[in-house]
Amino acid sequence: MGGGATRLYRTLTQPIISSSSSSLLSFLSVHEQRGGTGCPPDPVELLQQCKEALRDRPPPFHRKFININDEDGAPNSSIRVMQWNILAQALGEGVDSFVQCPLEALSWSRRKYLILEEILTYRPHILCLQEVDHYYDTFQPVLSGLGYGSNFCPKPWSPCLDVEGNNGPDGCALFFDESSFELLDSVNIRLCAIRIPTNQVAVVTVLRCRTTSRCVCVAATHLKARSGWEWLRSAQGSDLLRHLQNLLQKHSSGTTAEPSSDVPLLICGDFNAVPAEDVYRRFISSPLGLDSAYKKLSKDGLTEPEYTTWKIRPTGECCTTLDYIWYTQDSLKVDSVLDMPTEEQIGPNRLPSFSYPSDHLSLVCDFSFKEEERSRSFGVKQQQ
Repeated sequence: MGGGATRLYRTLTQPIISSSSSSLLSFLSVHEQRGGTGCPPDPVELLQQCKEALRDRPPPFHRKFININDEDGAPNSSIRVMQWNILAQALGEGVDSFVQCPLEALSWSRRKYLILEEILTYRPHILCLQEVDHYYDTFQPVLSGLGYGSNFCPKPWSPCLDVEGNNGPDGCALFFDESSFELLDSVNIRLCAIRIPTNQVAVVTVLRCRTTSRCVCVAATHLKARSGWEWLRSAQGSDLLRHLQNLLQKHSSGTTAEPSSDVPLLICGDFNAVPAEDVYRRFISSPLGLDSAYKKLSKDGLTEPEYTTWKIRPTGECCTTLDYIWYTQDSLKVDSVLDMPTEEQIGPNRLPSFSYPSDHLSLVCDFSFKEEERSRSFGVKQQQ
């Protein structure tokens, strides 16, 4: 381990509070040093330890779930999905230049608790993360101890590697609750544009719900950032849709060559694209029958939130929507959506901050399988 990596590792294991949270620190330390062995605390206890570690910070955002009135779903089939670009540690401390965020708020010794607190507060069945550069020493061991299976796909040329003292490349990580889902298939995809491999990736898994025996295909991705690269994001989105259609056909129970409708899709990601961009239009008009879950927050059900990221850099303030949870609308229904914090809650210095560890807000939705779709697919299987 190089000097820079050693420095970050030591920072990770240094306590920021008194011995009152020693059980959490011990848990993290044991898992980070022994590759994930040891007995984890109860999730409620772990969440409480995170809150204790952060007791000197401003109050967390108060967010609530908005119930969506729709047709009845299949009983006992609720799936909670979280999408979140957590901000790579090397980028946050190194090159992202959040001019209004104190360096202390960006330290890993603090941010790791804020990130874990957010995840443990909502306890998703499926968790899709981008800009993950502490997968092996933090997220995989900790969440594995809590019953999550996972897969990680690093970027081939991660910008984290250009930062002194980095913790390795960042990438996309997909976690799923093993008590709720059985893993059927998993692939890592390096996205292409005009058949040329790019630096952006996706993790795709096919899961079977242990309650309903229904399958779902889940993807986590992070498309090319910055203005001027709209064409590349469009090409990457098209490539991802092609891969997903092929994977659905592989797991189809039907007899036709059409994309399988009995394996619904959940596609989570930081698309780095506003709704007016071509890649967004490609997803909304895809033959896979996709819709964006967070449009459900709007009165007409047609408008994305005003923002999913809000930051201040030397180039100015950026308040826009870049993050999405796409779903197959014919076979999944949105039961509830976590609302967005207000401008007052976020504060004048925007994100990240002592209250929140990333420049992107988490998206959390509850889905269920549509009863009519389940009945139709069962009928098809019985006829075979």
